[in-house]
Amino acid sequence: MYILDTDHISLFLQNNSIVKQRISIITSEEIATTIVSVQEQTRGWLNVINQCSNSDRVLWGYTGLSKAVQFFNTVPVLQFDRAAYNIFLGLKSQKIRIGTQDLRIAAIALAVGGAIVTRNQRDFGKIPGLTLENWTL
Repeated sequence: MYILDTDHISLFLQNNSIVKQRISIITSEEIATTIVSVQEQTRGWLNVINQCSNSDRVLWGYTGLSKAVQFFNTVPVLQFDRAAYNIFLGLKSQKIRIGTQDLRIAAIALAVGGAIVTRNQRDFGKIPGLTLENWTL
């Protein structure tokens, strides 16, 4: 299973041709994202909407939020469940120095045996046993 991280979702929503092409050749059963990426995307678009008074920027924020919601309705969203939480705690105890959200995404991927699709090889590469792919190359 290929698990799109928040960055690759953004690239897809921005019509990145390379990412869109890769997604188009993958069966729907092989692709997913995480609830953490849903949280990050939603928080980002809500920040745009809530912090701007410029009408064009607010409209852009709502358009982005709408596209994100539509995307999340088309792919499975993997949960941060007890198995992922236990893996997360194990990774934290190893003192791996990456952001908490990335650590949660990694824990979900390890729990389901999936590969994270990301450009963030520097941080995710610190996680032992985690499979990574970058669809922008």
